[in-house]
Amino acid sequence: MQLIDTHTHLDFPDFDADRSELLARSRAAGVERLVVLGVYQGNWQRLWDLALAEDGIHAAFGLHPVYLEQHRTEDLDALRDWLQRLAGHPKLCAVGEFGLDYFIESLDRQHQQALFEAQLALAAEFGLPALLHVRRAHAATIATLKRFRLPRGGIVHAFAGSYEEAREYIRLGFRLGLGGAPTWPQALRLRKVAAQLPAEAIVLETDAPDMAPAMYAGLRNSPEHLPAICTALAELRGETPEALAAASSRNAAELFGWST
Repeated sequence: MQLIDTHTHLDFPDFDADRSELLARSRAAGVERLVVLGVYQGNWQRLWDLALAEDGIHAAFGLHPVYLEQHRTEDLDALRDWLQRLAGHPKLCAVGEFGLDYFIESLDRQHQQALFEAQLALAAEFGLPALLHVRRAHAATIATLKRFRLPRGGIVHAFAGSYEEAREYIRLGFRLGLGGAPTWPQALRLRKVAAQLPAEAIVLETDAPDMAPAMYAGLRNSPEHLPAICTALAELRGETPEALAAASSRNAAELFGWST
């Protein structure tokens, strides 16, 4: 299987001790490309250095809602500067990770919305896909996306919504990221939705180091787990792992403008 991990945080300190070895194992397992996503201004240079240093790693830059309190107004100007400076660079693939998080009640929703819309505007301006974090905020996210209508769409990371919400995202040009969460037997609704999704809407991800799949419970998640995730999801969907791997990689390559 040849796979693309569309959502990782390999620049995080969790991987400092063995990042090179992990990447070698991941490539040996068939993970050809990985996307590393920025979450606050302070980690953009670190992840860009990683992308430049390693074949098959691509970068996205964004301001994550969970870090809302540490983002500053000038960080949006800095994000625009980064996107402008790197426009057209083959290692730059998207704006992200950003979005709305209504799960954490202490995060100001009005502030989140303003930051969300500002980054959607940047994705539109620079013609890049948007890699979205959406937790318990699908209605607000979908309503906002209907106003912005991004030309290149993007990915709803770790999709955990309903089938009806999935259809809305697909109509708006978005793919749905599936990773470790649907591998857990107790995730009944999510497993049912994942089994129903059209193959052309799915991209695979790990969210490493977070969201470990059931077969690696309690461990640091890693791109090298993507083949096991793919196999578990394929079984859930009643297809071969090879078919799901091929479809998800094709969808990711098409979204990011990569040759397969």
